Amino acid sequence: MTAPRLAIEGVTKTFPGVTALDGVSFSVAGGSVHALCGENGAGKSTLLKVLSGAHKPDAGRVLLDGRPFHPATTADALRAGVAVIYQELQLVDDLSVAENVSLGHFPVRAGLIDRRRLEARAREALGALGVDIDPNARLGDLPIALRQTVEIAKALTWDARVLALDEPTSSLSARETDALFTLVRRLRDDGRAVVYITHRLAEVREVCDAVTVLRDGRHVRTSDRLTDVTDDQIVLDMVGREVGEVFPYRPRPLGETALQVRGLTGPGLAAPVNLSVRQGEIVGVFGLVGSGRTELLKALFGWGRGEVEVGGRPVSLRSPAEAIAAGIGLCPEDRKAEGIVAGASVTENVSLVGPRGFWVDDRAERARAQTLVDLLRVRTPSLDQPIGLLSGGNQQKAVLARWLDRGLELLLLDEPTRGVDVGAKAEVYRIVHSLAEAGTAVLLVSGEIAEVRGVADRVLVMSEGRLVADVDRAEATEERLMRLALPAEPTAGNAQPGSLRMEPDQ
Repeated sequence: MTAPRLAIEGVTKTFPGVTALDGVSFSVAGGSVHALCGENGAGKSTLLKVLSGAHKPDAGRVLLDGRPFHPATTADALRAGVAVIYQELQLVDDLSVAENVSLGHFPVRAGLIDRRRLEARAREALGALGVDIDPNARLGDLPIALRQTVEIAKALTWDARVLALDEPTSSLSARETDALFTLVRRLRDDGRAVVYITHRLAEVREVCDAVTVLRDGRHVRTSDRLTDVTDDQIVLDMVGREVGEVFPYRPRPLGETALQVRGLTGPGLAAPVNLSVRQGEIVGVFGLVGSGRTELLKALFGWGRGEVEVGGRPVSLRSPAEAIAAGIGLCPEDRKAEGIVAGASVTENVSLVGPRGFWVDDRAERARAQTLVDLLRVRTPSLDQPIGLLSGGNQQKAVLARWLDRGLELLLLDEPTRGVDVGAKAEVYRIVHSLAEAGTAVLLVSGEIAEVRGVADRVLVMSEGRLVADVDRAEATEERLMRLALPAEPTAGNAQPGSLRMEPDQ
């Protein structure tokens, strides 16, 4: 019997106060795409760091093609044929594509980098993936999908037999995701083993051959054939409980107008925006990548100009500080870069927007943080834990916590469940609905149609920097929202810039 390409045997890894992996065992065959699923905090990231050489297991072992695999560094793992491709790509924007493809092992001739071989190696690796990228292009000038492709090409130059992809579609459009799937299938057909980490079960069905589920650091299930397991079973394995509806919409009475905007302009908005949101209302904002959906929220949080009323009062929103003072809070799309201070504690992050004078009452600040952490069920070993060490879902709940007792009129949520597993999603939606039921108005941006349809009372659609439609929940079908979000054909009958696009009755 042929040995599996990769075998994980009884791997255990502990940290102070936390068992991240507890006797995990499963194997991955060559020529297959193996999904690795689990909630944030299930142990997936720790397992990737074991494979990359960043962590050494406390017990158990890893076998590569039947031989012990114990890299001391990432370079050791690459030399052995194992490449881990994280969401934060390990590339250098200011270098060329060719230089990035050969990072860590530049071809040298007479003590100097051999530019001809450097370019030839890049062309060969990119050609093996079926893509045409200029090797001399500056990496930072490429879209994220092509930079990700360069990262995969870099792995091929090390002759990687195992590639682990960590949430590879989290920042990709639908078209870019399809292109990635083509690359993944090409890697599989070339005999390589691909470990594919995702929270999206549709992707598991689309591109994977087998699935393993981890929960709380333990192995729960491996199904070598996806036909042997249902999506409901996978979800139950991940969270250990029945989730019910993933999007638990709860109707609620709406109050007076909380936000009224006229003629809002700002960077990334191609035409002035008019909109309103009522107290207790959850309004979804849907659009494709580059549609202006994020820019709309930033304009409302102090980067735009226009006539704005909050709670019936005219307000000036010339800066985020003024937006906060007016009762507006923002949970940004890029949680790691804009939402948290990774090296600061949970207490410090939860308290970032709290009232502060010359002196800080540490005891009161800590007591408030503990109350909010308990209320939102943030899983952390302690309030002193650096927030960057928490799972994505728990980081997001901590970001939400900082606004919870501020008496907000309006909460702006930009992709609040990106990189968050299905169980933590349900927790985030529970919090959002609780805020709405308390009277807070919510604007929720999402690139996932299922999310805006499942959570919102109505949906605003952005396209090419314009607000083009306002659709009631009952009318917000997937087909209609996608049709509205697509760029309009340049015909004389199109709506004027900045106006809502009206459709004929179907």
